[in-house]
Parts: sequence; C-alpha cells; structure tokens
Amino acid sequence: MNIKILFEDKNILVIDKPSGMVVHADGKNKIKTIADWILLNYPSLKNVGEPMELRINNEDLKIKRPGIVHRLDKETSGVLLIAKNQKTFLFLKDQFQKHKIKKVYRAFVYGFVSDPRASLLTGKRGVINVPIGRSSKDIQAYTAGRGAREPLREAITEYIVLDRFIDKENYKEENKTEYQYSYVEVYPKTGRTHQIRVHMRYINHPIVSDPLYRGNKDLALGIKRLALHASSITFTLPDGKVKTVESPLPVDFKKVIKTYLA
Repeated sequence: MNIKILFEDKNILVIDKPSGMVVHADGKNKIKTIADWILLNYPSLKNVGEPMELRINNEDLKIKRPGIVHRLDKETSGVLLIAKNQKTFLFLKDQFQKHKIKKVYRAFVYGFVSDPRASLLTGKRGVINVPIGRSSKDIQAYTAGRGAREPLREAITEYIVLDRFIDKENYKEENKTEYQYSYVEVYPKTGRTHQIRVHMRYINHPIVSDPLYRGNKDLALGIKRLALHASSITFTLPDGKVKTVESPLPVDFKKVIKTYLA
C-alpha cells in the first residue's frame, strides 16, 4: 500500500487516504485496510485508541482501530487523522466530541445548486440542519427528514457553491437539467455517518456517482467512485498550536476541473 503522509510529529500522523480503501475491518470481509497499513508501519500503535466491538455469527469480535480517531467512507479520499499514543487519542477525541475540529470537503453534485441567501449568522454559506437516522427502506443507508428511523441524531452541514457547469460533451437540449452539475465546498459541523452524502441528497443534489444515494442518476463526469474529497482538517496540537493539514485534489477531480472548469 502506497499511502502518502501529509503531516507527522511525535504525537500525530495525518495521511492522504486513497479512494477505494476502507479505514478499518468490518469483521466480515478480509480486505486490506488503513488499519492494516498503520499496524505494518507503526506497530507501536497496536493498542492506541478504542477497538470496535461487534457480534457476528454469535461471536463477539473486537476490531482493531489503531490510533484512528475518525473515519472516511471507503470511496472518499483525503485527510485522515491518526493519534500515535493514547493521551493524544483522548485529546483529539475530545475535540471531535466538542465539534472543535474543522473539516472541509470538496464534491461534485448533480444539478445547479442555488446560491444560499446571505445572513448575519451564516454569511454566504448554505445550512442544512436536519437530523439523520437509519433509512426505513435500506439497512445500509441513512436518511434525513421523513423516512428516517429513530433514534434521530442532530446533523448540521454548511456549504458554498464554487462553480456550476454543464457536461457539454453529452448535452441534449430536451433533457438539459440532466447535464448540469455544481462544484461545492462543504463544512460538516457534526460527524454523522454518511452525513454529507445524506444532506446533499436531502436538498436534491446528491453527490456525483454516489453508489447509495444518487437514485436513478447515472455515473457522471468520468468519475466512477463517490465524488467526495476530504480536502483539509484543522485541529489543536497537544502543545496548544492550531494546525491545518491539506490534501491535494486527486487525479479524477483535477481531470473534471480541467475538462469543464478551466
């Protein structure tokens, strides 16, 4: 596994997670994970963090998550924060729980997203403040608003529109809205599972090529995976300094920008 390190000191490791890799095992499938890479390259992190406890086929399992403080979906690329000792793990976990860590994502979504109304409270950012729960129709999915199963959890996502464009290579006048897309920057204020994906679908602009939430829309823009990238993360180091780590845009994102936005 070729994993790029974006930042490292004695307490913290930040890596550039490639799309297509899961962060840790699920107890069912035997595939290479980010956790495997950590254990191979940083064996001292074996007991750092908190294992995930699962019960599968009447067997209790503990899934190792060495130093992993948060996660990204399998197809999401970008910055992933890892603690190198238990004290730092708890320090970072506290920041996540208190919503002090700032995460920024980039995404391509279907349709033209309208510019949010400016306000003194949110500036020019759009705000999606809708609780999220398990979908009543699909055990793998989550949903916001009607159709979400209890318990519902607070979820807040802010966003801005960076650009809008049309896929002119496949454009057909009679179905022109099908070839409209937006490039957005997204700021999750809470950390619910699939939050950005669910909230973008909630406002009728699902993320391009999302395997779970795009509905009957086709794969698009030459992107064959979820078009979501964790572009930066800002957190406080144990010495009190604030640190921002950025991940460069992946090749598939750059290709779309060059083709449609250059």
